[in-house]
Amino acid sequence: MGSTSPERGQAAARDRDAEGRARNARPRDGLGRPLPYGADGVDRQPEGVVRTPAETVAEAQELLDAGKPFHAHEVFEDAWKSGPEEERALWRGLAQLAVGLTHAARGNVTGGARLLRRGAGAVQEWVAGAGVERPYGLDPEGLAAWARELADDVERAGGRPVDARERAPRLRGAA
Repeated sequence: MGSTSPERGQAAARDRDAEGRARNARPRDGLGRPLPYGADGVDRQPEGVVRTPAETVAEAQELLDAGKPFHAHEVFEDAWKSGPEEERALWRGLAQLAVGLTHAARGNVTGGARLLRRGAGAVQEWVAGAGVERPYGLDPEGLAAWARELADDVERAGGRPVDARERAPRLRGAA
């Protein structure tokens, strides 16, 4: 068992919600990386927000456009966890795309490429199984093509981070 410093104990006390569940209260940067306690970070997305699918897509797109794919992933994760069972794979796939972009922007070649491809496959698989061409106005084929192209670019770049804002996908296709 490791030692516990007073600072660590204080931080752990702050990292619990009112029901005693663990919550990481450390500030984070725009790509979701933890910063030291007390540092100025980017406001986090509130957890457990129930949004309509249209609200989810719009909010996630705003975050992606702002270069905050980690935060967009949290929005998709809320939809995945609160939405109907039959749509969870769609939202999980979209969350994987956002996390893949997050890793690519951090310079993580393996994680970025893997999650981008996994998310692309998940979204396409869900669409094929559901028999829906453009769920909630999303462009699944365009998203899959974007993700696979970015995964290839990430591998070619060999660890050079991508610009998350510049490489953000258009969830509903070309504007």
